[in-house]
Amino acid sequence: MLALLAESPRHGWAAVQALAPHGEIGRVWSLPRPLVYRALETLKERQLLENDHVENGGSGPRRTVMRPTRAGRARVKRWLREPVEHVRDARWLLLLKLLYCNRSSVDPRPLLEAQRATLTSIEAGLTQQLEMADTSEQMLASFRLETARAVHRFVERQLVLNNH
Repeated sequence: MLALLAESPRHGWAAVQALAPHGEIGRVWSLPRPLVYRALETLKERQLLENDHVENGGSGPRRTVMRPTRAGRARVKRWLREPVEHVRDARWLLLLKLLYCNRSSVDPRPLLEAQRATLTSIEAGLTQQLEMADTSEQMLASFRLETARAVHRFVERQLVLNNH
């Protein structure tokens, strides 16, 4: 949510539309309307978001446009460099971070390089688990390892694409 508002100040309804399943961000990660508004309030309470201005809603209510505070912008900048810690979260969280990097013209290479290092460590641990797994655990360990390898290949491909 904070990264969305860091792109450009928005009111709650615009955020709802962007995060709807058919929305510009919702294709990767969606959030229902009540949770969007709850997230906005939480970010304001944590002083990561502030009101920018109020605009007329035409035939609807007036809308408060919000923007990240200095602390909020710094948090988004850090977040876009932090690797995803769990392979299971790569499908949404890594893709979401890469989407925001692309939309905001932020170089994704620091994120991708950190993600590569994290995945290398994860793969080493999963390889060890697979070697030590009994028959009943081998299928799960093998699946997790192959999933980590697939994400690693994706990250490597993105690094190649972003070096040109």
